[in-house]
Amino acid sequence: METNKKITNTEKQSPVGAQSNLSLLLGAAFLMATSAIGPGFLTQTTVFTQKLAASFGFVIVMSIILDIGAQMNVWRIIAVSEKRGQDIANMVFPGLGYLVAFLIVLGGLAFNIGNIGGAGLGMNVMFGVTPVTGAIISAAVAIAIFLIKEAGKAMDRVTQIAGFVMIGLTVYIAISSAPPVGEAIMKSFVPDQIDMFAIITLVGGTVGGYITFAGGHRLLDAGIRGVKALPQVTKSSVSGILITSIMRVVLFLAALGVVSHGLAIDPANPPASVFKLAAGNIGYKVFGVVMWAAAITSVIGAAYTSVSFIKTFSTSIEKHEKSIIIGFILVSTLVFSLVGQPVKILVLVGSLNGLILPITLATILVAAYRKSIVGDYKHPLWMTIFGGLVVVMMAYMSGYTLINTLPKMFQ
Repeated sequence: METNKKITNTEKQSPVGAQSNLSLLLGAAFLMATSAIGPGFLTQTTVFTQKLAASFGFVIVMSIILDIGAQMNVWRIIAVSEKRGQDIANMVFPGLGYLVAFLIVLGGLAFNIGNIGGAGLGMNVMFGVTPVTGAIISAAVAIAIFLIKEAGKAMDRVTQIAGFVMIGLTVYIAISSAPPVGEAIMKSFVPDQIDMFAIITLVGGTVGGYITFAGGHRLLDAGIRGVKALPQVTKSSVSGILITSIMRVVLFLAALGVVSHGLAIDPANPPASVFKLAAGNIGYKVFGVVMWAAAITSVIGAAYTSVSFIKTFSTSIEKHEKSIIIGFILVSTLVFSLVGQPVKILVLVGSLNGLILPITLATILVAAYRKSIVGDYKHPLWMTIFGGLVVVMMAYMSGYTLINTLPKMFQ
């Protein structure tokens, strides 16, 4: 009875206009997508394309399937329960929410150092300023968004514009590089080799850690929740994955075109090298724009979602949410400016992101069958099976990666 009452009250608060609702749904989808498309995303896609060539298409297809299985389950239960991920985890197993929140905030902070660095690099390419100066200017831009009275709407608009700009410019680079599209399609389903490390890296980077919850928490804050909102929530979650996937495919084709023509990619900055080899100096400037757009939206997404994981633990945190988000961005910028990017920490946290996903997704699947959390809602069996397969596969691949790959990096 209590759950039904909550849903009814929330529906009254939900946006009325169809256009307003569409904007919120797109905003959540783009927040999730642009949170995933950061400096690491650009580098990983280029490096794995260089390593696997057309067979990297299979890794992308596998990651899309796993991503959808994770996102649909997580966003759905957040909407039905009207609770954030950490609160759901605490209701499933007391104390688990605090552990998950700690891991996600730690990961979000570490990745934000890389995101701020990426934004600084983008400004360096575009305007010739030093990466540190570019990072400070970028941090000021991100902070300004959260200082606006309607910060949520501003965040939605910025991520949407940046998302379209990134995809559009990368399409231009992909066309310029003239990739073997037919071979890419064929190898996406019949690969020459299967790389588990590539799959775990892509899935962890796309829906690992805070990214899984970015859009779901945004919809909750916007008042789109409850059983009646599920069709909208599902569309928004799948849209987020598809936006990310379009960018991944386009960037893959751009890199594949360069690799297939026998051109050498610079290991010091693989994505910049692809853009420059494909379209000369114009391509290099385009890389600067894409890198900055990818990085600044990831800064916004990481800060917003990381803080959303602790704000329900204290009324004081919730009251000063904007100030804490700004502090989160300032700390990330300060660490980058003074220390640079701690590469090994970023790699370690990236791998932990892959481990966080099976823990959080398994928790969500248990919560789907707890009346105290979801009321009378019945979770579709096929979604449970789909999500369960993602948990098992990600747990296995994450464990394999941690045992066999990470120790070598710290020798």
